[in-house]
Amino acid sequence: MRTKFSMVASAAVLTLLAWSPPVLAQQKTFKQCRAEWSVNRVEIAASGKTQRAFVAECRGVPLAVGPSPAVAELAKGQYASEAEARADCRGDSVVWVNLRSKAYHESASKSYGATKTGAYMCERESIATGFHAAKARKDSAGKPSREVSKPASS
Repeated sequence: MRTKFSMVASAAVLTLLAWSPPVLAQQKTFKQCRAEWSVNRVEIAASGKTQRAFVAECRGVPLAVGPSPAVAELAKGQYASEAEARADCRGDSVVWVNLRSKAYHESASKSYGATKTGAYMCERESIATGFHAAKARKDSAGKPSREVSKPASS
């Protein structure tokens, strides 16, 4: 029995050693896959693959598929799409709420729909649930970037 086990173990080790170099040699680095993406970007994108999906496939790494965490954790009154929010916010403006900072952004803001964790909400409902308006950004001179135009005096 001991001899049989040693033969099987030896055969398994030899098989692993025989297969390891070719398998390892075929796996590309992230940098190599990214370079390949850059060269063939148009063709790959036309096939419907994103850079993330292409690099994962190129490296032989499975790509995690499923709902994004921000979408899965939406509470009552929060919407994944602007269209859903508009349908439910009749007579109220739709805002983008940043779930981490608890700030909401109006549609004219560059952060509208752009933060990593967020959702669309009705403005009144977002205020009622504790969200606040985003602070106005300041330019290099320290002045608010959104200045209200003052009427010219006559």
